[in-house]
Amino acid sequence: MTPTTHRVPLVASLMAFSAGIVWALGAVTVKLAKHTDAFQYLIWRSVGVIVVMEIVTRARGQGPLLPRAYNQGRMMLIGCLGLFVASLAYVYALKTTTPANAAFLASLTPIFAVLLARLVLGERLSRVTVGAVALALVGLFVIVAGDISGGNMVGNAAAMMSSLGFAVYTICVRSEPNHDWSPILPGYAFLMIIVCSIVTLAHGKSVLPPLADTMYAVLHGGAFIVIGTTLFNIGSRTVPAVPMTIFAQSETVFVPVFIFIGFGLAPGAMTLLGGAIIVTAVIGKAVLDSRPLRDEPLDHALEPGPGSIA
Repeated sequence: MTPTTHRVPLVASLMAFSAGIVWALGAVTVKLAKHTDAFQYLIWRSVGVIVVMEIVTRARGQGPLLPRAYNQGRMMLIGCLGLFVASLAYVYALKTTTPANAAFLASLTPIFAVLLARLVLGERLSRVTVGAVALALVGLFVIVAGDISGGNMVGNAAAMMSSLGFAVYTICVRSEPNHDWSPILPGYAFLMIIVCSIVTLAHGKSVLPPLADTMYAVLHGGAFIVIGTTLFNIGSRTVPAVPMTIFAQSETVFVPVFIFIGFGLAPGAMTLLGGAIIVTAVIGKAVLDSRPLRDEPLDHALEPGPGSIA
């Protein structure tokens, strides 16, 4: 079989990388909101998402986004549910376990995306992708090798569930690259407000936390979530699902960096080493994919499929 030439645009790859950095800023606002639990925080983060997305849409002369999240087919609904699970689980993990643990376990997304991309999209894996995933996971393991036992196990499980939810969302977006997936943001946010309000009230707590905490949550949703997800969605139009999740692992590196800047919690030597490994994997793959490569899929003789991942 003749080797296939692959090329993933460098600009689109950098958009995914930048999306992870923007998302990482949310870890700071989560930590700053000390007087809210995960459910209270997510109510107002979701309000920020909906308000900003609807304002932007109206400014463009378009109709409301929220109804479109529920009347544009099954994949849009699945994407809303995937992002709902990812967001709820990740914020809960940040509230209940260490930032390093949350970032590591949530970054299992590439592994879930590999499986889902094979099953749903028929995308193949090249040696470059497999190598980048392996190297990134080595870096993630190094970061928490001496710390994973110190995290809350419920929080750790939530972080793993977050990675699965985000992988589902990624696959949905990649399934139709030219489709407008922006309704997913207000769609999942609306679900979040309903579910988290019910949970909050059921526990006898107020849906109106202190003003400062409310503003942190609104900033997280209206700025960090909207900007980061917009960058990710634009990049996904030309970059396959698994590379997209690899590039977005920049969030894993910058969460401890921003926590250090905001709270003076210095990452240890293992965290710095692991972060360096991850950056090497992410940037190295972006550079390799930006050039014409001749790389046969590992499984071309075993599993035919319409797509390929560089």
